[in-house]
Amino acid sequence: MKNLFKIIMLLTLSVMLAIPVVSQAADKKVKSEVVMKMGGKVHLFHSGNVAAQKEIAINDVLPVYRIIAKTHQEKEIGSVKVLSFIGEHYFEAEIIKGEIKVGDIVKKDASSLLVQPAK
Repeated sequence: MKNLFKIIMLLTLSVMLAIPVVSQAADKKVKSEVVMKMGGKVHLFHSGNVAAQKEIAINDVLPVYRIIAKTHQEKEIGSVKVLSFIGEHYFEAEIIKGEIKVGDIVKKDASSLLVQPAK
């Protein structure tokens, strides 16, 4: 009976040690993550709707938001200045404040634009 108890305890301990520890890895920077800094250029993607093209003008300074994974809330992390139109789905912008990542969101009124790296 004692041997059976010892075996069960050892198996339980080994299973507990084999389970990975949950960490807050989402908050840490990943080495492959693209972070763009002040002075850098980005492309702002929009769906091509007329509202976005009418609301956003060249030289507009727009806030950039990041969605926080835990709370699903938007946090303002910087701003960009619109430089020009690129095709029917993109604006070119310059980062004037903050560190911006691919996938952050730029908002003005009812329009939301997705930040993409400039090529």
